[in-house]
Amino acid sequence: MSSRATLSINFFPRKREKDSEKSTVYCRITVNGERLEFSLQRKLQCHLWNNARKRGMGHSPLVTSLNSYLDQVYFGLLEAHRELLREGQRVTPLAIKSRYMHIGENGKTLKDLIGYHNGTMHTSIKAGTRKNYYSTEKYLYQFLDKKIKVKDMYLKQVNYRFITDFEHYLRDYKDSKKQLSMGNNGVMKHLERFKKIINLAIKLEWMDKNPFERFQLKYNKYDRVFLMERELELLEQTEFKNERLQKVKDCFVFSCYTGLSYTDVKELTEDNIVKGIDNNNWIYTKREKTDELVKVPILPKAWILLEKYKTLQNERLTTGLLPISSNQKTNSYLKEIAKSCGIYKNISFHTARHTFATTVTLFNGLPIETVSKLLGHSKITTTQIYAKVLERKVSEDMCKLEDKFERG
Repeated sequence: MSSRATLSINFFPRKREKDSEKSTVYCRITVNGERLEFSLQRKLQCHLWNNARKRGMGHSPLVTSLNSYLDQVYFGLLEAHRELLREGQRVTPLAIKSRYMHIGENGKTLKDLIGYHNGTMHTSIKAGTRKNYYSTEKYLYQFLDKKIKVKDMYLKQVNYRFITDFEHYLRDYKDSKKQLSMGNNGVMKHLERFKKIINLAIKLEWMDKNPFERFQLKYNKYDRVFLMERELELLEQTEFKNERLQKVKDCFVFSCYTGLSYTDVKELTEDNIVKGIDNNNWIYTKREKTDELVKVPILPKAWILLEKYKTLQNERLTTGLLPISSNQKTNSYLKEIAKSCGIYKNISFHTARHTFATTVTLFNGLPIETVSKLLGHSKITTTQIYAKVLERKVSEDMCKLEDKFERG
């Protein structure tokens, strides 16, 4: 058909019942006088429709969501029209609607993609990471339901605007206490996972264009929190009468002297304690996150804690060597512990791993290559994130350099 074929796309309300205060919004496609009307399954109060603009009036969440959806439909139909022209197909209202609705073998939806991803990722992604993907999936479905007012979308409808709207939804998301629940980096993590899911669709040839092509993930850089030598000593010297706080403190200190993550500490059993090449006690384990083998000599302060809870292990009826609480409770208790110790830092259990990498190892002169092995990193560049160059260490190194020059 000639590219001069006239096309018009209009939206209009239609009452189903005479006494109803709401109208159903319809779409009308007209090509060279031939027209087709179909319901968009959206309703709006009659007085909120602007007939001149063919959109809802006002800035309420309902109207904003409707207008956003109408824009998506409008541009989706235009794209379907362009595709038909480019392919030399006969352009009719029905052909445009069918192409837009993706009737046929190319009609893969967002739920199809997520279902395929969930069905395959168990072979290549660790359980903790899978849990994060399920969280992103939950927010995606809530976004579809609450903002776009649909249960699913065709992949061809997922465009740059969809991503930016999803980003704004995440930034504005409030928890049960009506408080914003995500910072910038939390939002970026969800978008990063969504981007990886979309990349899978590109590889499967379910999508022709990548909507993330012009979207940039922007993380805020933060200094990683760790305990200085004095703060670590302060924590070690503080004893708590409250048993739960004392146990969490001990597990945290153990991690400070081994570099093990929360999950690795939780899963630590007697089988992980072996005699090393120096005939001393070592921890042999695999990092849950990376599956990298980790071999860590057990420093005396860490061994004392293992011995302390060894006698209580049978009483706890568990194979775990340390009495660690849930991750959420542990991090909550650590804030209470830090405050009691006069440590004014926002610490979490992962702070112990940072402390091991900086204060316990690098500060005491261990080469970064050795620290990388102890942390179970597959790349030394990952370890460099932890490599905090402390002012005191810089001062000591410079003094050594000055002594060398003076002797020379």
